[in-house]
Amino acid sequence: MRVRDELGELFEDAEFAEAFGARGWPGWSPGQLALVTVLQFAENLTNRAAAHRVRYGMDLNYTLGLELDDPGFDASVLSEFRTRLVEHGMEEKVLDLLLTALKDLGLVKAGGRQRTDSTRVLAAVRDLNRLELAGETLWAALEALACAAPDWLAQAVPVREWVERYGPRTHS
Repeated sequence: MRVRDELGELFEDAEFAEAFGARGWPGWSPGQLALVTVLQFAENLTNRAAAHRVRYGMDLNYTLGLELDDPGFDASVLSEFRTRLVEHGMEEKVLDLLLTALKDLGLVKAGGRQRTDSTRVLAAVRDLNRLELAGETLWAALEALACAAPDWLAQAVPVREWVERYGPRTHS
């Protein structure tokens, strides 16, 4: 709700005019769909969850400037909106408009150093690398055993169950 109170109408329909013609049935406002897309990303919602929030959430109705009894839209509308933006080369338009509005309000500064905490990312990569290394080592050992002692390996390891469970390579 603060988005509407502090930023007003963040995305105007005119900004998306080249991707959305004036012919055909009147559809959802591209400006409203852009705002729903931004909020969907911010809250990590699926298309279905975002459409549900628009349909039943008073806060989003207020943010979008809709009536409380507005029926909302089908979840596929968000996918179609993003597809149309990509088809017209406007995939960065929403981000550019958002950054411009935030910069005008002094909430984002240009030219500063970006700082991120990469500890989680590095830890996840390290864990994945260790897992891959262990899996590939096991594969290499079994390949060597298959060449050196195939009869023993066939008795020691149930091949069919092994292939079903560990068939795909670790990086897959």
